[in-house]
Amino acid sequence: MSTTGYTAIITRDDGWWIGWIEEIPGVNCQEETREKLLKSLTEALSEAIEMNRSDALSAAGDSYEEIAITP
Repeated sequence: MSTTGYTAIITRDDGWWIGWIEEIPGVNCQEETREKLLKSLTEALSEAIEMNRSDALSAAGDSYEEIAITP
């Protein structure tokens, strides 16, 4: 996982905590407590990054290069 960090946007709505990871589309969660939400977002982010990495490596085949890019 990147050491850059990610931004969680969180809010409380009708008794639920809802959150999104700003930099990764599709990573969002809903939980009853703020603590559970942050844990769920962290797990969902890790799973999304691993899935994206797996997809990228599969598409690249046997010959690829990894380069760190910082915005």
